[in-house]
Parts: sequence; C-alpha cells; structure tokens
Amino acid sequence: MTVDVNGIGSGQVNTRKSSTEQTQTPRQAQPAKPEQANAQTPRGENVSLSSQAKGLKQLEQKLNSYPETDDKRIEQIKSALADGSYKIDAEKLAQKMLEMDKSIFG
Repeated sequence: MTVDVNGIGSGQVNTRKSSTEQTQTPRQAQPAKPEQANAQTPRGENVSLSSQAKGLKQLEQKLNSYPETDDKRIEQIKSALADGSYKIDAEKLAQKMLEMDKSIFG
C-alpha cells in the first residue's frame, strides 16, 4: 500500500540519485510505462474510528479546554511560601512519593 502524505508520492521521496543510478545506461533509466505507473496510484481509503477512539478524542478536546496551570493556586502557594505559612505534610508527601514509585516501577 502506498501512502500519499501531503501530496508527496513515492516517486518524490529521496529523489537524489546514488552513484550507481547516475552511471546507468539510458535504456536502464527509462521511466515506467504509463499502464504500470497507473497501477501504483493510491486509491481512496475509508477510515472509521471505534467508539473508544471517539471517546478519547472527546476527552482530549475537553482537556484542551482547561488551562495548563492554575494561576490562582500558584499565587496562593507563592504568597504562603513568602510569608512562611506554607506547611508541608510529610506523611502525605511520602505517601505520594511511594505511589509514584509504585506506578513507575511496579
């Protein structure tokens, strides 16, 4: 199967000729006959997405609607760090670190 990506056909990729191709006789370097060239033309294909793929696409669109960072929360933490009121729960932090380790290494 031939795939045409952005109008680039298989004959357009790597058009630079090697030294052996450049030294071929004209008889060997003749282009393919028209009927052979047409046989390699890609046909239109249909693609259908599963319901799971559609659901993932909807989820992706929903996630993209949220901001990457919570600016309000960042400002709260910055001010708490600046005035010394930010408290770290060591047990909660340790538990989160263990969960992360378990998710990575099993």
